[in-house]
Amino acid sequence: MKATTGDRIVTASGVVGGAVREGVIVEVMGVDGAPPYRVRWSDTAEETICHPGPDSVVRPEEPGEAAGAPRPPSQVRSQTWHVQLTLVESGGSTVAEATLVGGSPDQLRAVGHARKDPGDDAVPLIGDEVAAGRALHRLAERLMEAAEHDITAQTGHPAHVHR
Repeated sequence: MKATTGDRIVTASGVVGGAVREGVIVEVMGVDGAPPYRVRWSDTAEETICHPGPDSVVRPEEPGEAAGAPRPPSQVRSQTWHVQLTLVESGGSTVAEATLVGGSPDQLRAVGHARKDPGDDAVPLIGDEVAAGRALHRLAERLMEAAEHDITAQTGHPAHVHR
């Protein structure tokens, strides 16, 4: 991440349902535009040292804009999606169902199975982990397929999303 004085920074909340913060970079403290940055936050006008992570985006200062001049609020869209895992274990076999709640118009579901080798000790946690991992992997594949379908529908051209 690189920035210059006057650029805007937008940071998502680190907690579910938290506010998105936006501020102006008033000082670049790293080398060649790298963090940390001194930021004046628009919601409180306080200045703090910021070490932005992957939940932050730097928006360059627009041409002709005075550094720190008011700017319309960001067009930031925030959603929360939940994945529900249901696990059932019986007789050395585990079935996991992963359901994506929110996001897609249709709930996406996927199932994963795990079976204990007859010679292994019974450790239900391992079966849970394997079945849940397989269900989540299949759910991720279904989500990528849904994205490809939606891109194809939007553009009219076959789409492939790299995995």
